Amino acid sequence: MTCGGRGTRVRGRAMLLAAGAALAGLLAAGCSSNGGSNTGHSGHAPAKVSATPAGTYRGQEFPTPRPRPSFTLTDTSGATYNFGTETKGHPTLLYFGYTHCPDICPTTMATFGVALQQVPEDVRKNARVVFVTTDPRRDTPSVIGAWLAHFDRKLPVKFIGLTGTQAQLDSAQRLAGVPLATDGGAQHSAEVLLYGSDDMDRVFYTTGASPADFSHDLPIADKQKE
Repeated sequence: MTCGGRGTRVRGRAMLLAAGAALAGLLAAGCSSNGGSNTGHSGHAPAKVSATPAGTYRGQEFPTPRPRPSFTLTDTSGATYNFGTETKGHPTLLYFGYTHCPDICPTTMATFGVALQQVPEDVRKNARVVFVTTDPRRDTPSVIGAWLAHFDRKLPVKFIGLTGTQAQLDSAQRLAGVPLATDGGAQHSAEVLLYGSDDMDRVFYTTGASPADFSHDLPIADKQKE
């Protein structure tokens, strides 16, 4: 499933106001469950979310867990960042998108920010959120850093923003197993991947996953053993 569309973008201050509104809405309605009829990762149909047994993920499960990929990009400080090495052993949410996105991308980041405020402190400190741009032409390290700051202000561990050459970003998407972005990055995968402390990806989420879904699953991923 992809999101985006250049014809409907909002820019500058309007985009940031939309992100703020998304965050406010999530704070007010943070207990909804996965919704919508979106097709999941690699064509899987969304799982139905109801009462969830303890220790069971709310995300949609892969038939076979997949290892955390290793790819090297550039972070918001301009330094090289190896995803596999830097996030090893941490429950990690990985998302590909772009900062000029008018809706799904800021809403997803806001969802992460709310969810992390709802988990135990040790999980909050151990978890990592990694945003990888699909629009390297406009998403410079400084642009990504300023954008992410709207969503992680109350968190002890700041979100990680990454960019790189088009070839590097294409490789990262392939290694993560998501469809390659098109239309200058505007049409991109809207899926979220969650890696556990054992460095395996067992579940993914499509548009409509709530803060409660992530705050439920992050502690499981934090304690995940093979």
